[in-house]
Amino acid sequence: MSLMLYNDLTREKEKFVPLRERRVSFYSCGPTVYDFFHIGNARPFIVFDVLRRYLEHVGYEVTFVQNFTDIDDKMINRANAEGITVPELAERFIAEYCRDADALGIRRATVAPRATEHMPEIIALISGIVEKGHAYEVKDPSGNGDVYFDVRSYPPYGRLSKQSLDELESGARVEVGEAKKDPLDFALWKAEKPGEPSWDSPWGRGRPGWHIECSAMSSKYLGSTIDIHSGGVDLTFPHHENEIAQTEAATGVPFVRFWLHNGFLLIDKEKMSKSLGNFMTARAAREKYPPLAIRLFMLSAHYRSPINFAPEGLEQAVGGVTRLRNSWADLRYARASRAGEGVDAAAFVEELGKFDASFFEAMDDDFNTAAAVGVLFEVVRLVNTWLRDHPVLPVKFFDAAEEELRKLDDILGVVGVDEAKDADADEIERLIRERVAARKSKDFKRSDEIRDALLARGIVLEDTSTGTKWKRKLQHDAP
Repeated sequence: MSLMLYNDLTREKEKFVPLRERRVSFYSCGPTVYDFFHIGNARPFIVFDVLRRYLEHVGYEVTFVQNFTDIDDKMINRANAEGITVPELAERFIAEYCRDADALGIRRATVAPRATEHMPEIIALISGIVEKGHAYEVKDPSGNGDVYFDVRSYPPYGRLSKQSLDELESGARVEVGEAKKDPLDFALWKAEKPGEPSWDSPWGRGRPGWHIECSAMSSKYLGSTIDIHSGGVDLTFPHHENEIAQTEAATGVPFVRFWLHNGFLLIDKEKMSKSLGNFMTARAAREKYPPLAIRLFMLSAHYRSPINFAPEGLEQAVGGVTRLRNSWADLRYARASRAGEGVDAAAFVEELGKFDASFFEAMDDDFNTAAAVGVLFEVVRLVNTWLRDHPVLPVKFFDAAEEELRKLDDILGVVGVDEAKDADADEIERLIRERVAARKSKDFKRSDEIRDALLARGIVLEDTSTGTKWKRKLQHDAP
């Protein structure tokens, strides 16, 4: 089965074939760095991280671009309130984004551009749109100008959100101070205001509108037409609709081939909102729940469906991750203590291959992570059954089981099988042997010291009739 993706532009599942053989251009909307990103943002960051991982796993070279919006009304207001510069605020929260994203297993983008570092590209793109008659300038009393995109000049406007211009206009409004011709028109460039950062441009000093930065940066790093553009469903209109209009008006070619949007994340069945008091940052979430559990929770529903971020679902995810990690620890321990001739592992390998095929079938069906996670647990059930039923197992069993779990975890990132590096594992095993020797010689003080030292490093020991097993504790790792 070939990879099929649901394209929001056509409202159909389509076979994914990139423009360039085995190379994928992928743009995903990133955070506005005026605060910690919220748990709703964490959902697209996690699910599209998995899509990227999957594409890479099946052999594509993926150029993954995720921007930082580092100039924005919210940023200006917060920086002014704190008495710092906007760049200082941006530096702080880009670093905090990386801390939270790393903890949640979100891999760094191939390119992570900042809007303020791409003013020449932004200004050039706006100039091209103006020259082609799709934008106009409105001068303010100081002589600086706002530049607006003329929506009526672009007839296809509305095809992503599947609304006509008349339908869209009924919900549009003109903000105080705006002098645009039509309520639907949107700002490409904003004239300088007192206390705001600004840059020189053909229309006087000012700063870019929000939508134009993504068009400029995606075009620079991925070309005029890109394979995949993703983000939350709340970005469909106006942000992504405006991206399409301004980019295609400038280039005259299709902007994006596959538009992907994840469903809303709800808090106790309500849309997250500061006014409702149910707003939660990713940092606060990982103070309550282990990051791997948050990640597993986000992947437990199809990405296009809404998902309810509630304690019962998170606790279930904690239990799920614990089961996955315990199975990995048991497998590693059994290899060291029970590997031998044992039973023929051919039947295990055959059944494992069936589960492997089911996993890739699920991922190829619009990267259905909910079904794929189910297959991962079936693999763990199979491994646990063989470990329970066979006191001695051949190396072939351990090789096949570990390879499969590593492969699936490399895509989903919910087990953390690579947390224990070889050197670290060797040291842990050495300390366990020292502890065993201390117990045999009745040096219980030394035995307890080693146990406590390992526990402080997040290593939990379990003494069994066949020896001492160890595993890494599932931790709530936020400060």
